[in-house]
Amino acid sequence: MTANKSSRRYAELTTEQIATALSRDSVLVLPTGAIEPHGPHLPLATDLIVAEAVSSAVVELGADAGHDVWLLPALGYTKSDEHARLPGTIWLRYSTLFDTLVDIGASIARTPARRLLIVNAHGGNSALIEVAARELRRQFDLQTFFASGPAQPGPTERGLGIHAGWAETSIMLHLRPDLVHMDKAKPAVADAVADATHVGFTKTVKFGWLSTDFAESGVVGDPTGADADTGSALFHERVDALVAALGEISTFDPGRARH
Repeated sequence: MTANKSSRRYAELTTEQIATALSRDSVLVLPTGAIEPHGPHLPLATDLIVAEAVSSAVVELGADAGHDVWLLPALGYTKSDEHARLPGTIWLRYSTLFDTLVDIGASIARTPARRLLIVNAHGGNSALIEVAARELRRQFDLQTFFASGPAQPGPTERGLGIHAGWAETSIMLHLRPDLVHMDKAKPAVADAVADATHVGFTKTVKFGWLSTDFAESGVVGDPTGADADTGSALFHERVDALVAALGEISTFDPGRARH
């Protein structure tokens, strides 16, 4: 029995199909998002919606280009406790998410596939995913890869457009305009952080933070200039970059030169 070629969704395969559809170089794509406040103008599921949309497009376009790539069900509940002081957040402890990623890796290791790409749309997951990727490499001999959406501050954000700001709001206007309330969008750019010389998100010294440190809404950025055309361009730029990487991901082996 062979897999349904029209579907590249791992969970739609049967047990019998797993053995024939997957190989060591199959790339399994795991979207990771979050359920957390994104100000009064965006839904709690913003990161999950973006992660699923990007991953789905990467798998579809990657398969069309001849890559052996498959979409795993997304993780929606993740490490988003930096937003825990705001109502609506559903988050896992760092240890719970770490153990979940390790358990997923252990399960993948029981299939023929040995390549996992985590496509993350929530910045609070990034550091933990990087640690988990090494753990999966060590414990299960998986080739692990991870990609988080880069912060892309808008022209009025002074480098602080990291949450519910210009880029994220623009992407949601492209993907799900029905869930965006632009009449409630307000800027939240913290001068105390933007004016710092050495400490900041992209500066010499990083810092621990909660979203409410910057504004009562939890917004970190300025969504007021967002638009759907910008969102489309940012979305497709992200998808195209990941599709372009699939060829290397499917063959990458850092130990090859040593052997």
